[in-house]
Amino acid sequence: MKPVFTISLTNDAFPAFILNWQSDTNVTERILAPTLEPWYERHKRDLPWRYTTDPYRIWLSEIILQQTRVVQGKPYYERFVDNYPTVADMARADEQQVLRLWQGLGYYSRARNLHQTACFVTDHLSGKFPDSYRELLKMKGIGSYTAAAVASFAFGERVAVVDGNVYRVLARVFGITEDITTTSAKKTFAGLAARLIGHANDPATYNQAVMEFGAIQCTPISPDCLLCPLQQHCVAYQTGQQHKLPVKARKAPVRERFISYLVFRQGERLALRERTDRDIWQNLFDFYPVETDEPMPDLRGLTLPESVADLVRSGRGMGTPLTDVQLLSHQRIRAVFYQIELSDAVNGVLPGGLQWYTPEQIGALPKPVIITNYLARVLV
Repeated sequence: MKPVFTISLTNDAFPAFILNWQSDTNVTERILAPTLEPWYERHKRDLPWRYTTDPYRIWLSEIILQQTRVVQGKPYYERFVDNYPTVADMARADEQQVLRLWQGLGYYSRARNLHQTACFVTDHLSGKFPDSYRELLKMKGIGSYTAAAVASFAFGERVAVVDGNVYRVLARVFGITEDITTTSAKKTFAGLAARLIGHANDPATYNQAVMEFGAIQCTPISPDCLLCPLQQHCVAYQTGQQHKLPVKARKAPVRERFISYLVFRQGERLALRERTDRDIWQNLFDFYPVETDEPMPDLRGLTLPESVADLVRSGRGMGTPLTDVQLLSHQRIRAVFYQIELSDAVNGVLPGGLQWYTPEQIGALPKPVIITNYLARVLV
């Protein structure tokens, strides 16, 4: 029996109406994988991680590409493979070295988990990754998507990947209007994806195909519907709903953060400290920060511990304070950098966990992008 899709459409030029469109869902489920697999072989992009079944390199690529566009992630993948050709090589590295190589990708917990998992695989699993979806899920930093990707690409397990591209393709083709951020929708899409991969000739090729199809054909804006091989089976195309699917709740508003950095300098040396708090920049290095609820016009508006205030008073301000802005996923960091020159007579323990570093030493430290950008302006 053919199910009936009832979709409400609203357009400024036309009154709201109900359009009944019948589609044989079972037919669409059966043809989707056999259609996308040959499409993928003709249209896939030339990417280095597609030429290996090494679970280490596949896992590495998937972690790097989380929240990262391919064009940005590819150079990082190549640098990691050059520096750490095997999981044992990464395990032998210091975490700071891994964070430094990761610098600029953001979401630094991914890099910390990367290193910890490499150590676990090397030390406890004799350097061999688990070869099943269920066992991969037990690894730190590996969720359902990454576990499915590694299991299917490296070991051929018939388990479906569901990422943002897959949500978009399936929502449009099958006319699914559930909010993809909800738990119930995740179950709906996971169940559908599991049925679809059952019709695939090769699970690895199909998983790559459906993601690639979402990335370069069924794109978020201006999908190429004219040359789409699924056109006649796509609910969104038949009803003009491409721009409305998938349904996703609005993002939380961006949080504004204001940080004044005290950059203590002594000759060529700068005072930095390692962030130990469990936050987005944990284990990265920055200057002495003072965060306020609103922007401060100058140093006089900052509330400082007495030891830090004494250091500021003993120093000499250098030049006009520099400003910068860094936009993160849910935060906008607005920073002001006050450079304070200290005389050679100032010795003893620096406050707030600060330590002196030379420019060469600073170059090897993992740092937030906003700190790296500032250093590029002053260390010339």
